[in-house]
Amino acid sequence: MSKVCAICGKKPSFGNNRSHSMRATPRRWDPNVQKVRIQLDGKPTQAYVCAKCLKAHKVTKVA
Repeated sequence: MSKVCAICGKKPSFGNNRSHSMRATPRRWDPNVQKVRIQLDGKPTQAYVCAKCLKAHKVTKVA
């Protein structure tokens, strides 16, 4: 599943987990993307949209 928002383009960010001994292991932070039916370019399509765009009403949902 693609973890990229179709509206704002938000993608996963990468960094490290740090243990108590400060040993670094790679990890990623995924954005909260939801699969929703939206109106994109005048026609209804399914797209992955982040929760921040949904709450800000940046998309028009289709039933």
